[in-house]
Amino acid sequence: MKLVVGLGNPGNRYNFTRHNTGFLALDFLFKVKGLEWSEKPRMGALWGREGDTIFIKPQEFYNDSGLAVAAYMHYYKIPTSDILVICDNFDLEFGKVRFRSSGQAAGNNGLKSIDQMLGTADYPRIRVGTGNDELRRKMGDIEFVLSKFTPEEKEQLPGILSEVMGKINEVTSEVDK
Repeated sequence: MKLVVGLGNPGNRYNFTRHNTGFLALDFLFKVKGLEWSEKPRMGALWGREGDTIFIKPQEFYNDSGLAVAAYMHYYKIPTSDILVICDNFDLEFGKVRFRSSGQAAGNNGLKSIDQMLGTADYPRIRVGTGNDELRRKMGDIEFVLSKFTPEEKEQLPGILSEVMGKINEVTSEVDK
C-alpha cells in the first residue's frame, strides 16, 4: 500500500494559490486518469484510490496536514518510505520540480506538521517551485503563498503538473519493485 499526499488548504478561496500546488498536482493526475475524489472527507482528508495507492488531500489547513497523513499511515499500516508528499516551495524557481527520498521541512509548515506527527522526516517528497522573487518581495511570504498564480504562470501549469504526475507515477511504481 502506498500513500500520496497533496498539500493545500481546503475551500474555494484557495483554488489556484501557490500553497495549493499539491492539491493541483493530484487534481491534474485524477483528471488525466479519470479517477474521482470521495464526496466527503474520511480521516480528515478527501481521498481516492488507484490499485494499491491511496491519494489524499488533507482537509485541515496546510499547517495541520500531518493529522490526516498520520491517520492514513496508521490505519493502513503504511511505512514512511511508501508515503509521497507533494508541496509548493517558494524558494525554488517557478516550475522547477525537485524530488528527494527524505529531507528537512526547510520552513514548509505542512512538512513540519507531517514530520511532527510521523516522528520523522524520512519520507519521499516532491517540491514544486512557485518562486517569483519580485512578487514575493512586494507581498511578503504569507500573502505570497496564499496568492493566485499570475496569468503567465497559469499558462505554464499544465506542463509543470504533467511533470509532477510523471514523477508520482515513477515513484509509486518503484515501490512495487
